[in-house]
Amino acid sequence: MLILATLYVCYFSHLGAIGFVGPDEPRYAWIARDMAETGDWVTPRLYGKPWFEKPVLYYWGAALCFRLFGVSEAAARLPSAVSALLATLALAWLALSLYGAETARWLLLLLPTTVGMVGFSHAAATDMPFSGMFTIAMVCAAVVLGLTRNQNTPILPHTPSLALILFGFFLGLAVLAKGPAAILLSGGAIFFWALFTKGWRDAFRLLHPAAIASFCLTALPWYILCARRNPDFFRVFIIEHNFKRYLTPEFHHIQPFWYYIPILLLALLPWSFTIASIGGDFRRAVGAGTLTFPSDIYFACWIAFVFLFFSASKSKLPGYVLPAIPAMGVFVSQSVSLRIRKTVQGQSWIGITSGIVLFALGVLIFLRPDSSRLTSPALAFMGGGLVTAVLGNLRRLSSSLVIAMLAILAAINLSLSGASVQAIDYSLSARSAIEAARITWSDYSPEQSTVFKLPRSFQYSLNFYFHREVPEWSPDWSAPRWVFASPEEEFQLRNRGLNCPFNTLRHPVIVCRNPGSADGANSGRQPH
Repeated sequence: MLILATLYVCYFSHLGAIGFVGPDEPRYAWIARDMAETGDWVTPRLYGKPWFEKPVLYYWGAALCFRLFGVSEAAARLPSAVSALLATLALAWLALSLYGAETARWLLLLLPTTVGMVGFSHAAATDMPFSGMFTIAMVCAAVVLGLTRNQNTPILPHTPSLALILFGFFLGLAVLAKGPAAILLSGGAIFFWALFTKGWRDAFRLLHPAAIASFCLTALPWYILCARRNPDFFRVFIIEHNFKRYLTPEFHHIQPFWYYIPILLLALLPWSFTIASIGGDFRRAVGAGTLTFPSDIYFACWIAFVFLFFSASKSKLPGYVLPAIPAMGVFVSQSVSLRIRKTVQGQSWIGITSGIVLFALGVLIFLRPDSSRLTSPALAFMGGGLVTAVLGNLRRLSSSLVIAMLAILAAINLSLSGASVQAIDYSLSARSAIEAARITWSDYSPEQSTVFKLPRSFQYSLNFYFHREVPEWSPDWSAPRWVFASPEEEFQLRNRGLNCPFNTLRHPVIVCRNPGSADGANSGRQPH
């Protein structure tokens, strides 16, 4: 029951609680809605023009959800949630085959509660579909490599045909989700696994004609069709958004080489501290000469190659390294399982540290400027952290982690409901600014709305919600218009005679009225 609750709360609860965030979500959702409306499932279009920054898999999934469930934030984020669920279940099956039921159960509990999995499963973006399909492909590759063999399987089993077909299929879906990086990541990880384990014969099985045919039938048709309809597709997508993005700083996402170290630690919260215990397990295995288990090396190569590959890139964004998180979740779950079975020492340390981390998260939330609206999740973290630490001190690791899980689930639910989600929505999304305009002016008209020096993330959101490109406001316009702007521009707009209600909620988007219109009786009302 706790596993089912964890999977639902972490991946599917309150998908539409917050409006579109950042510059990517509203643009990707726009393209998916355009596909659903026009029926053109080949060429992604943003504001009517072909847009080839990302492949098509996410757009297909979101467009299908729009047709089935209507256009909403929840429908736009559903493909990411489903991808996260499928990847977690596939990885749990592999953990069951390799390490036993205890590790598989803890994987189903610990991996979904990490910041990276919760955050990206609630994002209308390509990162989680790519990571999910890549993870399933790597699970299938592990079967082909023979990692799941046991005493009940033949010494030289036939190459599993179904695993080969599924490997090609899901690797093809990963290429459709984000591009040829999926081939490089899987190939590099498996190459180094074969190098360290001398398993070249097993590795070459992945080049079986069945896998290649499955991959080509899955990935190539869309690329061929899109290239035939759009002659500049190859140049824009392959050259600019793959090679140039990786090899040059042209896209201005420049970060130091070590950038992904803190990103991985943050994405693995609240279980980041277990990396120390994982390192201890590896040192003991090396000292005992037992670090030859092919599955451990497989996951280590998976994590290391993804980390190093994107660390070498000239363009770095947090979501790039997401494919390493599921494999790290396996090590975390295995480490916890070993300590629960008392195979290694350190039960009290794991429980106490878990409680301290949760309590610290609650304190950080409580110290936020708008903490009055986030009191409930803060108290859930703090209370759960205290109980977790006490049980950990009593060497009841399993009980302490169950309490930690319940605290995390309660905090997620409380954060995405009531006053808490309102505070988060007001600070991150432009959706609430639209509602404020409707409340402030009874005659408010979206068709007469404009923007003025608004950050692009909020402008893209307004474009999606208004179903058009919102124009930039000019002081020369005398027609009745409402102006969405950042608070930094409020003084300038007031000096130009616009009516700007006082921003009592400190929203990152303010709404002002053009003086060319008669304000009427409702113009001075404050936003709710």
